[in-house]
Amino acid sequence: MTQASSGNNTPPSTDPFFISEIVKTGRGDIGFRRCGQGPDTVVLLHGISSGANSWRECARLLQHSMQVVAWDAPGYGCSTPLPQAQPKASDYARQLQHLLDVLNIQQCVVVGHSLGALMASGLAYLGDPRVQQFLLISPALGYGGTEKAQQVRAGRLAALEEKGISGIAQALPDRLFSKFALPDHRQAVTGNALKLNDKGYMQAVELLCGDDIYSYANAFPPNTRVYCGDADIVTPPAQSAEFAARLGFPFELIEKAGHASYIEQPQQIAKLIDQAMLSVRGVK
Repeated sequence: MTQASSGNNTPPSTDPFFISEIVKTGRGDIGFRRCGQGPDTVVLLHGISSGANSWRECARLLQHSMQVVAWDAPGYGCSTPLPQAQPKASDYARQLQHLLDVLNIQQCVVVGHSLGALMASGLAYLGDPRVQQFLLISPALGYGGTEKAQQVRAGRLAALEEKGISGIAQALPDRLFSKFALPDHRQAVTGNALKLNDKGYMQAVELLCGDDIYSYANAFPPNTRVYCGDADIVTPPAQSAEFAARLGFPFELIEKAGHASYIEQPQQIAKLIDQAMLSVRGVK
């Protein structure tokens, strides 16, 4: 039997705004946060060093116009890791489909940030008819098992062994933000990264290194849009622009933002999501 509950062996959030919940399925638990209400739903997918709570400020801005659902990907938060040692984007996407099923989400806009964009490509590949539009922010393209993949995998796993989650979390803000980031932004990134689980993080590294967004990208619908922070040094603007041009998708820069643009500039990201929701409703 599948059900949604607020709590498991981890206490439920006491935050009345962005409630932490758990979906229990026959394929493992899926943790998520949600707020807002109404017929429109946006589903938010985080990146490799983050989690559902990282979307908090965007959710705060969007909650009065739509339902906001942000998941903890498998292996993150209270979400059960995937059974595959080297999962693909479609494996993550199938878990996301279970979440949509349980929450009875009939239509939605999906926003994928960084590795979340690679996961979103798996959902596009599965052809889920509930997704009306994809917004990809600083998409991680994946290394597809190339020689570069071996270098990235070795580097990330060595950092995990040597520094641990705490060391990785402390180093993140310098890479993820522009000079315009506030202390609260930096604290949010570190705080969310401190909640990472070793196994989930290692699986995500395998996704990044072993899969390739271009394997699925032709399945994205024509109304897909691509964005990138203008000061992003992780997935630079030129890389995101090339990806968008190759697939014929519109591309825009997020001003005064690094890689974690949705934390640094939540107003800009919320506005883009609002515009997407109006577009799929046919409102100009």
